[in-house]
Amino acid sequence: QVQLVESGGGLVQAGGSLSLSCAASGRTFSSYAVGWFRQAPGNEREFVVGISRTGVITDYADSVEGRFTISRDNAKNTVYLQMNSLKAEDTAVYYCAAGTYTSLFPGAYDYWGQGTQVTVSS
Repeated sequence: QVQLVESGGGLVQAGGSLSLSCAASGRTFSSYAVGWFRQAPGNEREFVVGISRTGVITDYADSVEGRFTISRDNAKNTVYLQMNSLKAEDTAVYYCAAGTYTSLFPGAYDYWGQGTQVTVSS
């Protein structure tokens, strides 16, 4: 069992930055790939970025490529999401998820956090 807790969300103006964290507890965190997803009201949950178990492989959605950066520190059981040049359309609840492999599909992940709200004002 893995428990995930996201933090770092908030309100920011367009063009600003936020840094999200996903802290894990439970079984060996380094055994899991991690994905960040987001969900805006009325929309389906969408893939944002994923990182492999070692952190060597990352995969970004086209909409955030070049603006968001994912990283992980397995010694601290934490995955980070640095979000720069934020846009109004980035507004959503952001979730981290852990699974065997990174995937675009939410169903591929075994564990989910409770989410953190990111609001970008235009």
